[in-house]
Amino acid sequence: MRFTSLRLRLVLVFGLVALTAAVSASGIAYWLNREAVLTRTQDNTLDDFKEQLASPDRTVPPGPTREDLARTARAMSRSGQHYDVVLVDLDAKGHTVTGSSAPGSFSLGDVPDTLKEAVARKQKLTSTNKASSHLYWQRVDAEGTPYLIAGAEVSDGGPTGYLRKSLSSEADDLESLAWSLGIATTLALLVAALLAQAAATTVLKPVHRLGIAAKRLGEGKLSTRLRVSGTDELAELSRTFNDAAAALEQRVADMSAREEASRRFVADMSHELRTPLTAITAVTEVLEEEIDTLDPMIEPAVRLVVSETRRLNTLVENLMEVTRFDAGTARLVLDDVDIADQITACVDARAWLDAVELDAERGIMARVDPRRLDVILANLIGNALKHGGSPVRVSVRVEGPSLVIRVRDHGPGIPEDVLPHVFDRFYKASASRPRSEGSGLGLSIAQANAHIHGGDITAANSPYGGAVFTLRLPRDGGEADPEDGADDDGPANLVDGVDDVDAGAGAGAGAGTDTGTGTGTSAESRSGAAGAGHGVDHGGAGGKGGGGRAAGR
Repeated sequence: MRFTSLRLRLVLVFGLVALTAAVSASGIAYWLNREAVLTRTQDNTLDDFKEQLASPDRTVPPGPTREDLARTARAMSRSGQHYDVVLVDLDAKGHTVTGSSAPGSFSLGDVPDTLKEAVARKQKLTSTNKASSHLYWQRVDAEGTPYLIAGAEVSDGGPTGYLRKSLSSEADDLESLAWSLGIATTLALLVAALLAQAAATTVLKPVHRLGIAAKRLGEGKLSTRLRVSGTDELAELSRTFNDAAAALEQRVADMSAREEASRRFVADMSHELRTPLTAITAVTEVLEEEIDTLDPMIEPAVRLVVSETRRLNTLVENLMEVTRFDAGTARLVLDDVDIADQITACVDARAWLDAVELDAERGIMARVDPRRLDVILANLIGNALKHGGSPVRVSVRVEGPSLVIRVRDHGPGIPEDVLPHVFDRFYKASASRPRSEGSGLGLSIAQANAHIHGGDITAANSPYGGAVFTLRLPRDGGEADPEDGADDDGPANLVDGVDDVDAGAGAGAGAGTDTGTGTGTSAESRSGAAGAGHGVDHGGAGGKGGGGRAAGR
C-alpha cells in the first residue's frame, strides 16, 4: 500500500477520527469518575470528621496531657472512614502537646504548613459566618501514595484536630478504570481501522475497476464496459463511463470506416494510374530521346511534359508505398549489412562522393532491409545536400544495442516553427511556395521505414550550425519478422505526416537500369532526397532515372 494511496489515507482518517473520539470520551469519562470517586470519599470523610469534632464524647479536659489527646485521637480514628487523627493543644503549663492515633505513621510534621496556617487563621464573625474556625482540607502525595489531609479546631479555645486518610484504594480503582478505558480506546481504534478498510474497499473497488477499464480503453479495447449495480454516485459514474465508451467506440468505428475507404480509394487510384502512366512514360522517353530534333518552339513544352511525367510517376509510387504502410501490409527483407559499405553504395550510386564526408568504421554490421535503408539514407543525405549545402557529414556510431547514423549539413538550419512538422505529410514550410517537384512524402516514408525496423528518425539543429537528422536502428533487426522474397516492409505504426520530400532518390519505377541523370529540385519544406541516378535502379519509391526530388525550406 503506497503512502499516498487513497486507501491508506481513508484508513488513517478513520483511525484519527476514531482515536480522537475514543480518547476524548475516555478522558471525559475518567475525569468525571475520578471527581466522583474522590469527591464522594472526601465528603464522607470530612463529614465524619466534623461529627467527631463536634461530638461531646470527643472533648478533652483543659490542659490535657499527651495521653489524653492520644486516647481521644484513637477514639476518633475508629470511625468507619478509617483515617488517622492528630490532636494538638496546650497543656497545663502552656506547652504544645500532640496526641496521635498512629504515632508511627502520622504526626503533626506530616501536615502541610499551608494547611496549618489556614486552620490557625481566625475568621471574622459576621451574619453569614457564625464560626471563627473552619474545616480545611488538602490532597497530597507522599512516597507515591495519595492522601487526604484535613484540619479544624474542635471548639473555640479547644484542641485542633488533623486527619489523614489514604486514597490508595481509590487510586487503584481509578488506575483500573484508566486501563479499561485505554483497552476500550485501542479496541475502538482497531474496529475503526477494520471499518475504514471495509469502507475503503467498498468505495475504491469500483474506482479500481474504473481505472482498469479506462486503461484498457486507452489501449484501444473500445468494447470495454463496466458492470453497473446500485443507484449511488459510483454506479452513476460507471454508467457515464459506459456511455462515453460506447460513443467513443461508435465514433472510432465511423472514423476507421472513413479512413479505410479513403485508404482504399488512394490505393485503387494509384493502381489505376499506373497503367496510363506506363504508357505516358514510354512516350515521354521517346520524346526525350528525340528532343534535339524537335522544333525549338516546342522543345520547352516537351521538357516540361517529361519532367512532370516523372514527378507524377514518383508521386504515384510514393502514394502506393504510403498505402502499404497504412494498411500494415509492408514486410521487411532483412540481411546482415556492413553499414559503411551500404552508405558508400548509396552515395556512389547518386554521384555524391565528392560532397559527402563519411565517418564510419568498416565492419559495423546490422541486420536491416538494405533497400529500405537506402531509401532512408537517400532522403536524408539528398535533403542535406539540397538545402544545407556540401560538405554533408555522415557519421555512424554504435550505442549499446542501437546503430546511430547522423547526417549533418552546413546550412542555416531548420526554423524552430518548422522542426515539429518536418515529418508531416505534405507539410509546406513556406505558404508562398505551395508547389514542389517533390511529392512531399519522402521523409514520411523514411520515418515509416525507420519505425518498421524498430527505430526512429529525429531532426534538430546543431549548436555548430546546420541541421542534424539522427537515425536510430536496432542492430539485431528489432522485432521485425523477415520474410524472404517479400517486396515490402513489415507491419509498422505509421507516423502521420512527413515533410515534402521524395523517397528513394535514384530509384526507378521499373526494373532494369537507368541511363539518364536527373536532379531533384523544389522549394517546399526542409528535407528531401535530391540526387542524380547513375544507371542503377535501387527500386522503391523514387522516380525513374534518379528522380528523387527534395522539398525546399
